[in-house]
Parts: sequence; structure tokens; C-alpha cells
Amino acid sequence: MKLIINLIATYLLTSFCLASVAEEVIRITPKQQQNLQLQVMAITPASNIKSQRLPGEIVVPVNQVRVISSPQTGLLDQVMVATGQTVQKGQVLAHISSPDLVTLQRDHLQALSQQRLAKNSLDRDARLYKDGIIAERRYLATQSSHDEISAQLAERRQALRLSGMGSAAIAKLESSGVYTSSISLVSPIDGTVLEQMAVAGQRIDFSMPVYRVAKLNPLWLEIRAPIEALSGVTNGMQVSIANTAATGKVIAIVRNVNKLDQTALIRVEIVSGTEALSPGQLVEAEISQANTNQSSYSVPKASVIRHGGENFIFVRAPQGFEPRKITLINTQANQAIISGNLNGKEKVLVTGTSAVKASWLGIGGDE
Repeated sequence: MKLIINLIATYLLTSFCLASVAEEVIRITPKQQQNLQLQVMAITPASNIKSQRLPGEIVVPVNQVRVISSPQTGLLDQVMVATGQTVQKGQVLAHISSPDLVTLQRDHLQALSQQRLAKNSLDRDARLYKDGIIAERRYLATQSSHDEISAQLAERRQALRLSGMGSAAIAKLESSGVYTSSISLVSPIDGTVLEQMAVAGQRIDFSMPVYRVAKLNPLWLEIRAPIEALSGVTNGMQVSIANTAATGKVIAIVRNVNKLDQTALIRVEIVSGTEALSPGQLVEAEISQANTNQSSYSVPKASVIRHGGENFIFVRAPQGFEPRKITLINTQANQAIISGNLNGKEKVLVTGTSAVKASWLGIGGDE
């Protein structure tokens, strides 16, 4: 008998709740509103939508960094610039003394001499073959030898270029035959020295990094954003960095979620105010977007409630409050950006939403 009574009570309570939810107006008298200390606030149009402040790091775009390394084993006998200095393209950064460079120059001059002899032989045999004095076979053999030696010379010349000698220095070596044991490291770009990785007097090996130079305008901001913050973020959105005048725009949203903290990467190109930023600097940024949805409004975050997997607000009505289903677009600080069946003149419940929700669902009694 007791079980039957409980089932009937449950059925009646469920029916009452469903009926309450279906009501268009939650009837609450002025006295009840006063007792519950209910407060309302007018909604305002949302002309601009901003995200909450998101942490990020300033980095140098990958195509703006150059690492200058040693082209030969040797002794770093002089350095001209240090970390933080601005350099120009072609500016000498350091000198390296390398005995190996002398060997490369000797091999190059030997190949050059052999190529000249092979060229003279080819020219002579070409005349003799034309006059019918020698056989075609001998002429072709001479031509093959010339081509082989020419390829060897090109290889030796390329080795000198890789060792740090420019075209002018190679031409001077070929004309004068005077060797040099000094290699100049030059900057390949206009930029700033971010790091000096070797000091004068240090012996360095082949391909050992000596300097890292970068162009610092524009810069990138890499934001690690929670997955829920990606909603509505698209390429081209404007971004501002807190406490600076730096601004930029979103250029990439990397949909590769970090499994440890469930964040994704938003990459921003900073083109204005970069002089106030430095690589490795940690900052906070806001992503903003001009609101093209004219029916979007800003309300206190506390006024939005969840029920049945949907979002609602309580709009003030003559006899109480009307539950109004809305779409939650975004949240920022203590505000929520919403859209729905609204005209912009509504006043929404801000405090006491739990009590009104309980009355809406038929939980509890009258005040």
C-alpha cells in the first residue's frame, strides 16, 4: 500500500513540474519578489564580442629566424656583435681562422690549373679533328677529360662557397693565387641578434652555431586556449594584448588538442606595437569580433540558467517572470553574450534565479 502511495505522489509531482515548465509566466507577487530580494537589470546590445583574457607567448615567426653557423673547423678569433644588437644584411659578425680553408683553396687552384690545360688540349684537338689529322675517338676522349676536370673545378668552387668565401673572394684567389686563412661570418638578413652561442678564443667545429639572428617585426602570439574558447573564433579576428598598444589578427587555429590540459593553439600575427614585445614574453590577450548579429545582447552571466541541456533567462513580466530560451554565444568576465527572441527592451532577473527556477519547476511551496 505504501509503495502505491509513493508511486501516486511521484506521478503527481512529475505532472505538476511539467505543467509548471509549460507555463509562460512564473507568477510571483511583488511581496514575494521583495522577500526573495529579486533584482533585475536591462539587457544591452552587444556591439563587440570579446573573449576572456587568454594567456599566450610571444614568438618569432619561423621564416624570420636565421642561425649562422661555422662553415669550417677553426678558431673564433674575433667577434663584432653581441646579443641585442641590430645588424644589417651582409654585415660581418665574426672572423674564424681555419687551416682547413687553406687546403680547400689549394685544391681549387690545382683544379683550375688542370681545367685550363684541359681547355687548351680540347681546343687543339678540335682544330686537328676538323682538319682530319686525328681520329674522332681521340677528340671525344679529350672532350670527356675536359668535362670531367670542369666538373671537378665546379665542385671545388662550391666547396669554397660553403666554407664562407664569397664570389669576389674566389675571383681574387683565382687571379692572384694568394691564400687566406680567415673566414668572415655575415648576417643573411636585417635583424636583431637574439643569441650569441660562442665567444672569441673558442675553437669551433664544422656547422657549430655561432649566432641566432631574427627579424622582430611582425611577431607571432601563440595562445593556448581551452577548447570551449574556440567557439566562434575564426581567422582574421582582431586581437589586443593587455597593458600594451600591440594589436594583431588571428592567422591560424591549430586543431591539435594538447591531451594534458585540453587546450588548442591559436596563432596571432602582431603587426602593430611590436616594439613593446620580446620573444619569450608571456602576455594576456583578448580576441574581439565586430558583432554582425543585430539580435545579440549582453547580460550578466548570473542571469543565464541551464535546464534540460538548454539556456534560459527570466524576463520580467507584469505578473512575475517569463522563462525565455536563448542561445549563449560567448562569455567574458561577468557578462554573457546571448541571442534569441528579444527586442532589447527586456529586463532580466539577476539575483534570486535559483528560487525562481525552483518555482518554475514546481519545487518547494509558496513564499
